[in-house]
Amino acid sequence: MFGDWLRSAGFLLSFALVVSSFSAVAPASADEPAAEFKLRADDTLVSPDHQLRIEQYSKDMGDEGFLHQFWAFDDKHQHGSLLNPGEGIDLAGYPAGFRFSPDSQWLVRMQTLGAGYQTLFLYWRNGNEFSSATPKPLGDLAWDYFFGLPVAKRLHRDPKDRDSLNHVQAILIKGLEDNYAWLGQHWPDNRYLVISLSFDAQGEDKPAPWIEAWRCVYDLKTAAFSVPPAFAEHNAKAVKTPRADRK
Repeated sequence: MFGDWLRSAGFLLSFALVVSSFSAVAPASADEPAAEFKLRADDTLVSPDHQLRIEQYSKDMGDEGFLHQFWAFDDKHQHGSLLNPGEGIDLAGYPAGFRFSPDSQWLVRMQTLGAGYQTLFLYWRNGNEFSSATPKPLGDLAWDYFFGLPVAKRLHRDPKDRDSLNHVQAILIKGLEDNYAWLGQHWPDNRYLVISLSFDAQGEDKPAPWIEAWRCVYDLKTAAFSVPPAFAEHNAKAVKTPRADRK
């Protein structure tokens, strides 16, 4: 009986040593960045309700540049969730800007893709975590909407060949924090995002029309895009055409 006890104790000790050894070499927890990612402290953003914080981390990839991760943490920094899993250099090669909705339930990521290129990502809150709110980047959905409108036909562009467009930008217009009071729309709180779309004709031998800061809104409640009548005059001026004397 005593021998059985010794054998049992020996097994437990061996098991404890194995667990201890595994813990020493185990990777960083899935709810925090790996050690090679360094905090960009100046880019931290706290939610309006002070319960969450968005932190940005970067990893030096040598000649390939930097890879960025974006994390949401609770106010005690005990639990984190990664906002951009699986994104490579093409989508996370640059730091991002973030904006919370006033009720802290929505988060917009303004992601630079390169010089003159930017898109948007939208996240919705579930407790202390944020999850993607759209099946693809919100910026891509905004362009899908634009190219489905009659105005897009005036540009003489192939909507299926958007990679050929120069300096494509989907930008969140300022004012989300106060529901765009400066636009004088008197919209319901925490309901709309105002998005600006632009591209140019730089480098084209025979420039076709382009757009500069064409506006639409995204309804967070219905997940639909629209153009308020108040934007009509602005959007008419946003469509640019080449000079008649340019060949």
